[in-house]
Amino acid sequence: MQYIIYHLEKKLYPWVLIEYIQISKYVGKNNLIFMNIKKDEKNILKKFGKVNNNLKITNAVILDPKAKKHLTIKDKKFSYCIFGGILGDNPPQNRTKIITKLHPSFKKRNLGNKQMSIDTAVLTTKLILNNKKIEFIDDPEIELGIYESVILPYRYIKRNNKPVIAKALLKYLKKKEDI
Repeated sequence: MQYIIYHLEKKLYPWVLIEYIQISKYVGKNNLIFMNIKKDEKNILKKFGKVNNNLKITNAVILDPKAKKHLTIKDKKFSYCIFGGILGDNPPQNRTKIITKLHPSFKKRNLGNKQMSIDTAVLTTKLILNNKKIEFIDDPEIELGIYESVILPYRYIKRNNKPVIAKALLKYLKKKEDI
């Protein structure tokens, strides 16, 4: 399976890069393709996967929160899973429609009714396609300091009663002053 991140952010924000690096760890550099990448960001991302803005895609499924059908192990038949490279807005803005309009013939699947981070969506997809059991935690509260925390309004995979969140992202959140 090849995992395609169709980058939809205006630029490569630090938190997006952290998620892309985490995705590369989850699926492997050789199974990750970045699309819709600006020239100045190409050299950064090619360390973590292939960068190909002109890839001819066939036999693909788009992960779309608005899709009517859920992703199942039967969807392993596809060669590509396409994700919108966006950290979703709260409330969602339906930016995935950009991809679905570009590829109207591709099948669409959802991962449930709650928004996920990009890396969580990719890992969830990989686990579903490999028939693994998944538990989730919604809207986790992350402690940033003694008197400060932030609630992340997304669904995350749960392991050992904690959300699976990249350590680099936690570190970034703790350093960020304007959350």
